[in-house]
Amino acid sequence: MYVQKFYYFCTVEYFGLISSKLNIAVKQVAATVALLNENATIPFIARYRKEKTGSLDEVQIAAIAEEYHRCLEIDDRKATILKTIEEQGKLTAELRARIEQCWDATELEDIYLPYKPKRKTRAEVARKRGLEPLADAILHRPNGDPEQYAKAYVTEEVPTVADALQGARDILAERMNEDERVRNTLRRSFELTAQISSKVVKSKQEEAQNYRTYFDFSEPLKRCTSHRLLAIRRGESEGFLRVDISPRDEEDCIERLLRGFPTRGKCGEQIVMAMQDAYKRLLKPSIETEFATASKKLADEEAIRVFATNLSQLLLAAPLGQKRIMGIDPGFRTGCKVVCLDQQGNLLHNETIFPHPPRNERMEALDTLERLIDKYNIEAVAIGNGTAGRETEDIVRMLRRPGLSVFLISEDGASVYSASKIAREEFPDHDVTVRGAVSIGRRLADPLAELVKIDAKSIGVGQYQHDVDQTELKHALDLTVKRCVNTVGVNLNTASKHLLTYVSGLGPALAQNIVTYRAENGPFASRQELQRVPRLGAKAFEQCAGFLRIADGKNPLDNTAVHPERYELVRRMAKDSGCTVEELISSAEKRKAIDLQRYCSDTVGMPTLTDIMQELSKPGRDPRGENEEFSFDSTLRTIDDLQEGMILNGIVSNITNFGCFVDLGIKVKGLVHVSQLADKYVSDPMTVVHLQQKVKVKVIEIDYTRNRIALSMKGVEQTKQRT
Repeated sequence: MYVQKFYYFCTVEYFGLISSKLNIAVKQVAATVALLNENATIPFIARYRKEKTGSLDEVQIAAIAEEYHRCLEIDDRKATILKTIEEQGKLTAELRARIEQCWDATELEDIYLPYKPKRKTRAEVARKRGLEPLADAILHRPNGDPEQYAKAYVTEEVPTVADALQGARDILAERMNEDERVRNTLRRSFELTAQISSKVVKSKQEEAQNYRTYFDFSEPLKRCTSHRLLAIRRGESEGFLRVDISPRDEEDCIERLLRGFPTRGKCGEQIVMAMQDAYKRLLKPSIETEFATASKKLADEEAIRVFATNLSQLLLAAPLGQKRIMGIDPGFRTGCKVVCLDQQGNLLHNETIFPHPPRNERMEALDTLERLIDKYNIEAVAIGNGTAGRETEDIVRMLRRPGLSVFLISEDGASVYSASKIAREEFPDHDVTVRGAVSIGRRLADPLAELVKIDAKSIGVGQYQHDVDQTELKHALDLTVKRCVNTVGVNLNTASKHLLTYVSGLGPALAQNIVTYRAENGPFASRQELQRVPRLGAKAFEQCAGFLRIADGKNPLDNTAVHPERYELVRRMAKDSGCTVEELISSAEKRKAIDLQRYCSDTVGMPTLTDIMQELSKPGRDPRGENEEFSFDSTLRTIDDLQEGMILNGIVSNITNFGCFVDLGIKVKGLVHVSQLADKYVSDPMTVVHLQQKVKVKVIEIDYTRNRIALSMKGVEQTKQRT
């Protein structure tokens, strides 16, 4: 009973803290935490529990979850600190109260610092030699002569007055380092004036040319952008740069730290020396580490945000849909691997053609493509955009087949997939080239379903993804993938195990059980049949059912995002309207005539009712829009074909804080710097462009030496695109 009460009161305190930090009402926070503690998933809460949370979105719910977890971690840390201090016999009622009321991690560690078990320090050695009273005398009797004080402490272990004074200064330096006022004063100086600087390691100047911008670099830390800081830290980790973070005026900083200490007379000289030592040896390294960690964390968060946004846009790219597709993994020497896929992405056929040097079997290749297109009723061709991609596109377009769409598809991650365990499980009897071609074809049909099989870091979007905190990156990307999968919904009868894994309430084990059940019993006829899947209990069904779709099922609601728990409500609406559910779905007039207020209850409010009506108006509709055919300038093959002033078609392939990269159909991607994105000031490139967007760009500079292309969208009229 006592434990339960304690947990309850702590939780209430958590709610207030989270509410203040996130600016979300306490009631909403409490409801969200309660749902999370019931093992409800973030997508489920955001979609189906709007009445309880006040319509919080997935980002807000995830933030609450993270802050709640942080509160739990701080509580655990407080328990450890209290136990350690109590074991030392130094835990007073006042100290206990201060620790229990503290919710700032930095402040908590400052409180704990004087009691923290230490390694053998210079101050500890001095204390064991009996020099602490000397340190007290210098600090509290500043008008005396420290050398006279010190004479009384000369022993065999402390042979000279100078040794005694050094030991006393060591003790004072440690006290200064543990003084909360001193540490906070230094933190304030860092906050206001900290400069980050980097210098090249002279012996590695030639190897470090990629970092020459940072060979002699300095700027205020608070102005250092995420990508610059991560670049500097990468240079440091590779051993090319030395990095320092310091207050702008260190002498002025030390003077501020000395305020409150007696600094006049001979004792004052000892105190100043102690502070200088404390600053150089203890305080500055400690606070520098704090700010280095904090700035890196902020840079990581920004880079992860950019990566997650890019990934989301890539995953939600428009699919071509269920078409019969030919996938081609192009190559010169090894040939082009060709695969034919049915509407569900199943492999029907594979073979290799050699239209390019050194074999130059162009006519044979064209005959093969013609034959395969006719035999398998191919509707679209997906060609990898890597080596020989444009050349292979030229070959395919020579076929001049009416109605045959041709697409260049990003190969980023295809090789990773082809060599993965997932690919081996899917195609145990085929080599990596076949698997790669299949991935390219499937990526055209449904980018989301295929890309979830690939490690997100290998997809080719984002900035400095290998330099950020990998645990935080994985967490953010997993949340992004789950959000995208559940936003779109998943066809229960065609989805792979890997796609099902990301559905709310499922996971690898249940996903496998669904696939196994489907293979043994045939397609699912209804969502209710999910409850027959082994180990898929009531809770899992509640969490996943609304995100799984059954096309052409017995119940038309099974192909919508309407949750089964609301089926009876929809049936009541239909009955009250004098029609069937099917007629209600097909008739906009009948839906418009419904008075939603009649169906409000304690558990169902207007947010849910509005969602239901929206779903009834578009059953089975894919929210991602439609894919459109696109072609690059046929005259361009290499950077040498470019000229300044050219207006070209391109596709946005990556977005960073400093601009976006555009694929022009050649191996080198061009950069549209943030200053060249629009005729107005742009603070965030993502407000102007999105991934996979078709854009028109002007070539403004070509650096042949470094293989760099500078582009601009200023004054270039953009073609309106369907969404």
